Amino acid sequence: MHSLDSFPLPLLGFAAFSGTGKTTLLTQLLPILTAHGLRIGMVKHSHHDIEMDNPIKDSYRLRKAGAVQMVLASPNRSIIFSEQTEKKEPSLIEQLHWLDTQQLDLVLVEGFRHEQFEKIELHRPSLNKPLLCKQDPSIIAFASDEILAEELAIPKLDLNSIDVIADFILAHVAQKTA
Repeated sequence: MHSLDSFPLPLLGFAAFSGTGKTTLLTQLLPILTAHGLRIGMVKHSHHDIEMDNPIKDSYRLRKAGAVQMVLASPNRSIIFSEQTEKKEPSLIEQLHWLDTQQLDLVLVEGFRHEQFEKIELHRPSLNKPLLCKQDPSIIAFASDEILAEELAIPKLDLNSIDVIADFILAHVAQKTA
């Protein structure tokens, strides 16, 4: 699996500028989609340095001692930490390699908006940001909290109608797995 085109599962991203509400939308969508029986993996991009381990824990001490990869396993969950050998923006395909695709039906992606894979654009005109879909042909739907006067060649969704967005995603997954 070296390109996004060869990823074995439906992959759908949410592209938007910061402050649009990507995470809020996803936290509302996930329960609806899982209630329909989908097992969902998530990949979220962050521009910030992330540290989810606790400095007083053994796993943190082992990582800082030099472990390039660290799996922390418990009866409830497992966590893998992977230290980057050089500071560079991660690619989506690199992050997808971490997922156990045998356990999933769909992968949702928050961020990575500059990569070419199918995405729903979230747009709030009140933020005065440009439309991403005009420059990104991989955007397959547009969700806004206001009626857009411009004509678009992709479906327009109501950003405040979680059920409509969930239905679009369910139909998208059904089409990809048919």
